[in-house]
Amino acid sequence: MDSFDPKGITVRSGHFIGGEYVAEHAHEGSRRIDVSRPSDGVVYASVPLADAALVDRAVENAWQAFRTSGWATMAPRERARILRRFADLIAADVATLAPLEALGSTRPVRDAAAWDVPFTAEGIRFYAEFADKVGGDVAATDHDHLGMTIAEPYGVIGAIAPWNFPLVMASWKIAPALAAGNAVVLKPSEMTPFSILRLAELAIQAGVPAGILNIVQGDGQVTGDALVRHPRISKVTFTGSTRTGASIMAACAQSGTKPVTLELGGKSPQIVFADAPRLDDVARRIAGAISGNAGQVCVAGSRLLVERPLVDALADRIQAAFKDLRPGATWAAGTTLSPIISEPQAARIDAIIGRSVAAGATLRYGGHRAVVAGHDGATRGVSTRGAFYMPTILTDVTAQSEAVREEVFGPVLTLQAFDSEDEALALAQHPDYGLAAGVHTADLGRALRLVRGLEAGTVWVNRYGRTSDFMIPTGGYKRSGIGKDLGRQAYEANLRFKSVLIDIRP
Repeated sequence: MDSFDPKGITVRSGHFIGGEYVAEHAHEGSRRIDVSRPSDGVVYASVPLADAALVDRAVENAWQAFRTSGWATMAPRERARILRRFADLIAADVATLAPLEALGSTRPVRDAAAWDVPFTAEGIRFYAEFADKVGGDVAATDHDHLGMTIAEPYGVIGAIAPWNFPLVMASWKIAPALAAGNAVVLKPSEMTPFSILRLAELAIQAGVPAGILNIVQGDGQVTGDALVRHPRISKVTFTGSTRTGASIMAACAQSGTKPVTLELGGKSPQIVFADAPRLDDVARRIAGAISGNAGQVCVAGSRLLVERPLVDALADRIQAAFKDLRPGATWAAGTTLSPIISEPQAARIDAIIGRSVAAGATLRYGGHRAVVAGHDGATRGVSTRGAFYMPTILTDVTAQSEAVREEVFGPVLTLQAFDSEDEALALAQHPDYGLAAGVHTADLGRALRLVRGLEAGTVWVNRYGRTSDFMIPTGGYKRSGIGKDLGRQAYEANLRFKSVLIDIRP
């Protein structure tokens, strides 16, 4: 799927509770939130904001479903079969899900159809297989005792998903929680609410009991806060900014010391040594790691560290890759540079660049908005006025530069030179963030030394970015988060373990 007409897409608003849509809250004067298309700034829908009373309704519904539906107690193979049907329905629904995902997000429809929807389905299949393969253990004890640990679901998981990859990030929360036997109340971003509602519909069609997956719409200050503080929420999982993650962690501590999984901000380095193989491939890899989704990726490779003899040659190649990018609407054929999610975020990116240049950085490339006009058949000649920003390279920066220090969450690449392995490692370490890192070198020993020395939850060597290997977990060090998404770790994080010791002496 390469394009679609945005005027031809209809969305269903409201919350999804107990297996059905709840259009509004019961009382008069309930707030609604406008939802805009990043590609052109048009307000195309609105969603009702769930207040504390509506969140309570959703959580209580989930709690009752957890206790009475049999989801947690059914044979694990049957739960796995239902989740596999859920995954199959998602994969088959690409013609609906991909345009719905692209319409109001930053994901071009071609990418949504080719990657986001299949990746979402495959992630659910992956965790379905854990349902009957991971459980408790029998402990080594005295001969007269039987010791074991029993794995049990928490109950109701409170999940908050971000806007940058709405379907994929929601699946990271939903899949392991459901496979472990929990119920879930999920709050998607208020900027990208609609594809997640379609997921909930498909879950019901697959046989997930009503109430096991509930969706509440709203913002973080009202809806998100009510969700994480609710006394029936036993665990919280969140992907988003470090600041919001810290607030959620504090709220969980204040309302019952709930465990949390937090995947937070990043300021990830890419270290390129002069012996890196295939320089053209390295340049394309680095360009893609900061321009993909317009840099609106938590693991975006935003800090480029290059061995000094290679600086100019590599920078020239990265610029050439940037020049080939085509900004455009997410529904237009040929778009290869996504819009920024909102006008305020585009203005923030511009301001950070401006302040960094004023403080001494040099603007080598980019540093300005992209003006885009849609003229292909899908847009019917309508001008596209979205918040687009050209990929940018800043040089002559230091560790104190704002563009180096702060997570920009846009297509902004800082470039620093180094002269030794030790200097490269020192530059790579960030005082706050430790989400991911990339190392590009032909020297295996050097690569392994860097892998061991880097303070990052994920290190890629001679590549940058995830594959569909769901077994490899993701999560950060330092202020980049707590716990892991993906992998066995994510499944086990949705279980609590009960210790049992039985005296079997006659």
